[in-house]
Amino acid sequence: MHPKPVATAPAHKAAQEAFAHPAIAAAIQDLELRLKTTQRLILGISGAPGVGKSTFAECLSRHFGPERSVVVPMDGFHLGEAVIAGTELKARKGAIDTFDVGGYLSLLRRLKARDEPTVYAPLYTRELEEPIAASIAVPAAIPLVITEGNYLLSDEPAWRKVRGELDAVWHLELEPRLRRQRLIARHIEFGKDPAAAEAWALGTDEANARLIDAGSHRADRILPWS
Repeated sequence: MHPKPVATAPAHKAAQEAFAHPAIAAAIQDLELRLKTTQRLILGISGAPGVGKSTFAECLSRHFGPERSVVVPMDGFHLGEAVIAGTELKARKGAIDTFDVGGYLSLLRRLKARDEPTVYAPLYTRELEEPIAASIAVPAAIPLVITEGNYLLSDEPAWRKVRGELDAVWHLELEPRLRRQRLIARHIEFGKDPAAAEAWALGTDEANARLIDAGSHRADRILPWS
């Protein structure tokens, strides 16, 4: 079972070709250099819903290989259905206050300390719409941890602490119309009818997107991602 749809081989090939973009190629080259002088680097990938953060993170991890990198998504810290069911949070699932920011911060600090043989991180399954604990193994020997999520650049106090644990954050941008189209298609793929998918993408998701993009100036790099 996969936490998110796995991109097809052609999709990954297209994504890898996008890494040839000068801005992305320069970012990767800089990352390679930094990895030569540090035992562990935690890289954040931020961006609005539908921009392609998970695809970017997985392609970047493939570039560095499984012996050097692992992806730890922020989505593993969605509040569970047992917590949000029957509350107003359910209608805003994915908003900034529907995540366990304290748990995420604690995980990042453990990953930063690198004093345990293996740290286990949660993942989020869109099929179940639930986080599953201890599903991603991060051995101490892995030098690059890639974490992707919506709110890594938020100015809210708790999220500023998250930003403080990240060695760098790259913010992804995509033409808004295309981003919304992809988002609607994803919602339909995971069970929403077309009308509900569009309403969610243009409502809850779009409100989140505005909040996320407002913090993009805090990123170390802003990268185009198509």
